[in-house]
Amino acid sequence: MQTLWKGSISFGLVSVPVRLQSAISQHKVRLHEVHLKDGGQVRHRRVCEVCGEQLQPNDIGKGFEDEEGALVPLDPSDLADLPVPSRRMIDLLAFVDADELDPLLLAKPYYLSPEKPGGDKPYVLFRETLKAHGKVAIAKITLQSRESLAVMRVHEDILVVQTMYWPDEVNSAAGLAPPDSVTVRPQELKMAGTLMETYSEDFDIAEVEDEYQSALAALIEARIAKRPAPTAEEPAPAPDNVVDITDLLQASIEAHGGAGRGRKKTAASRTTARTATPESAAGTRKRTPKKAASAKTAAKSGAAKTAAAKKAPAAKKAAGRKRPSA
Repeated sequence: MQTLWKGSISFGLVSVPVRLQSAISQHKVRLHEVHLKDGGQVRHRRVCEVCGEQLQPNDIGKGFEDEEGALVPLDPSDLADLPVPSRRMIDLLAFVDADELDPLLLAKPYYLSPEKPGGDKPYVLFRETLKAHGKVAIAKITLQSRESLAVMRVHEDILVVQTMYWPDEVNSAAGLAPPDSVTVRPQELKMAGTLMETYSEDFDIAEVEDEYQSALAALIEARIAKRPAPTAEEPAPAPDNVVDITDLLQASIEAHGGAGRGRKKTAASRTTARTATPESAAGTRKRTPKKAASAKTAAKSGAAKTAAAKKAPAAKKAAGRKRPSA
């Protein structure tokens, strides 16, 4: 796993040498910009507006716009030498209970592993102290030349640093909530709670899949094979008439059968999200015969039941004819 940052945690007089690695790998099929008419790839060239020269990445730096609209360039060395203590040190600010943090402030997570040699003992000390006291640490860290707030917590047997938005970066939600005059009845609240429980039963988040990636992989496979693009059923239109929410809650509970197992089975039966490669495309093709086989089995079973149903009246009729002769 690639190391993104090296530094240390200053825990009083104890220094904990650590390194930072990304904790997530997002689902992503790389799509290029192309000319739809002939399939040619579209390139974005960096050209200076003053001299017209096409630039390479090393020729490009940062700059800011002054009050008169002129751009003032900043040398990369100026940015590198900014006096920011958290550039190579995770600056601990406080230890708080996890439920004191507003999840709205949380951003990207990273794994924080001990730097060798000599980092294991202070790392374990810091980790176990957080666990023993049930706390998370609020800190500051500089990543990619930008200082961020961060929360440091224990995940299984490793420390995780999750960057945070600064409080003044979160927009106010004033005026967005429904008015106070809107109320719900106790029976509506009770039914909504029952429906919530049916959704929660046997839920396993590991079984939830990225259906967009599956659909995108199927589309790419169809285009490679020069087949029509797969189509999806149109969702039912939302009702435009005012209905009693109690009726909707009751219908929802009945549709779920009072248990959440149906949701789990549905999630498990979905096509696994895959990266669009020839191997993953082959994986998509392998699933089709299974579905076809199951459909044939169901058809045979249905045909057998129909035949049995037809034979039953005939057998009764035959039995009825035999009784008088007896």
